Amino acid sequence: MSESVQIQPIRDIFAAARAERRPVISFEFFPPKDQNGERGLLEDPVPALRRVQPDFCSVTCGAGGTTTTYHKTLEIVDRIQRDHQLTAMAHLTCVNKTREQVAEILNVAHQLGIRNILALRGDPPTGDTEPVPAGSGFDYSGDLVQFIRGAGAFSVGVAGFPEGHVACTEGREADWDRLRRKIDSGADFVITQLFFRNRDYFELRDYLAARGVTTPIVPGILPILSYRQINGFVRKCGATLPAELVSALAAHGDDDDAVTELGIEYATRQSEELLREGAPGIHFYTLNRARSTMAIVGNLTKPAFS
Repeated sequence: MSESVQIQPIRDIFAAARAERRPVISFEFFPPKDQNGERGLLEDPVPALRRVQPDFCSVTCGAGGTTTTYHKTLEIVDRIQRDHQLTAMAHLTCVNKTREQVAEILNVAHQLGIRNILALRGDPPTGDTEPVPAGSGFDYSGDLVQFIRGAGAFSVGVAGFPEGHVACTEGREADWDRLRRKIDSGADFVITQLFFRNRDYFELRDYLAARGVTTPIVPGILPILSYRQINGFVRKCGATLPAELVSALAAHGDDDDAVTELGIEYATRQSEELLREGAPGIHFYTLNRARSTMAIVGNLTKPAFS
């Protein structure tokens, strides 16, 4: 790694931003399926978004979450840090992985100079994937957080769900209590699942604050690109689209350019209110595209960032 790269633990980024009374802005990317896609990611959206001076970015673990896909995630994080001098975070899921496999991934990450991990449980494996032997892996993402903290040298984040996890049948407050236990396990910050009603974020934040949580809870914002796309996302993650947003999207139909402009406007208004009401920053789900996220950051007024 180049000595000029100053990779920061994300917990320190939030601490410094809090002292400076400014929000933390971050972006998420996903690993492309082939080398052409990877080259396109590193030559287009990453440098374009780098120009708006984000505090950090993250890279998801890719489809399947196998050890092979994790090495691709780590490679991209490494390239972003070395080539673009931007602090980057690797996503890491624990479902169907042994502790030895996770330790291997963490060891490779450490050797590459990666200092930030988003600890996730992940989706159950599909197909003919062989389950790991009982007792050799992790039952919950809180266990993964503790394991990563035990490995040392990493700042650890976790995911939060303003509307409750889609698989949680006990209600959203039960899911929020699980999040609090993940934080108690040693998480430095929380990045939320996408949402479109800010009150869901505020209710999650206030619920945790009332129980003594002071860890940064960062809202995750997805700029809408197409009507078809957003319907697929909300079905998968269980997010609710407000009625007025549904009506506006339906009015534009398959006009993706118009929907993209609507998405920019809606996410701008969301972000302005979130920052005005004390959110510690915004984490943008870029979908490996720069245009919408750059426009939203550009639209955010200076008072919102003060």
